[in-house]
Amino acid sequence: MGLAFDRSGSGEPLVLVHGVGSRWQVWDAVRSRLAAHHDVIAVDLPGFGASEPDGTVPDVESQAVRLEAFFAELGLERPHVAGNSMGGGIALELARRGSIASATALSPVGFWTPRERAFAIGSLKATQGLLPTIRPALPLLAATGVGRTLLFEQLFFKPWKLTRDEVVATVDAFLGSASTPRALELFREHTFHDADELRGVPVTVAWGDHDYLLLSRQRDRAREVLPWARHVALPGCGHVPMADDPELVATVLLAGARSEGLGAG
Repeated sequence: MGLAFDRSGSGEPLVLVHGVGSRWQVWDAVRSRLAAHHDVIAVDLPGFGASEPDGTVPDVESQAVRLEAFFAELGLERPHVAGNSMGGGIALELARRGSIASATALSPVGFWTPRERAFAIGSLKATQGLLPTIRPALPLLAATGVGRTLLFEQLFFKPWKLTRDEVVATVDAFLGSASTPRALELFREHTFHDADELRGVPVTVAWGDHDYLLLSRQRDRAREVLPWARHVALPGCGHVPMADDPELVATVLLAGARSEGLGAG
């Protein structure tokens, strides 16, 4: 069973991986900028977006293995990979496995303390429980900047920049994701580990300074355990930074895919 994806542009392949409960369209704000330089493939993981569940366990490690099979299906040999949140953790896992040319992780999971992890899981599960209740009123709520902010201020620093249709589609993707509940439970078993295993692959870690889900202090922890990686601050950005500042995020992703020598020390 194939994964749903969108492909545009030309050049070295760059695969974009979304976070939990999301879909490939979360990259829309940056895809055209990236496609001017790369063959850009934005993919829906199994049980997310338009991809049906295919038996893949929705933990970081199993999804990395599934993406390796996806690369083979498309004839991609060691593509560049960028991911956000859970997708960032998957990008780092692919770097650990040596199956990609570079990894760029935007606010990746895994650098949390047990308390921070419990906070992130609890926040997302609370959202999962609340959204069905407010779904009938969603078009009305999403019609104003204030409503969009109330809905998404934990994920986006500038949620008012989203359109009403984007908000509705994002919520529906979260509610319709078959893999999200299990993925959230499996986060309890995931912590980034064995940083030296990633050496030899260029790694970039970028974090929004207004990340209210994976709090920005986790960025400092990532710096400590991956001192040889490239670390970038994303001022004025939240947990999902692509819509907050598309130009900045695209610049970071393009630089990450051009990195040479990072991770080899």
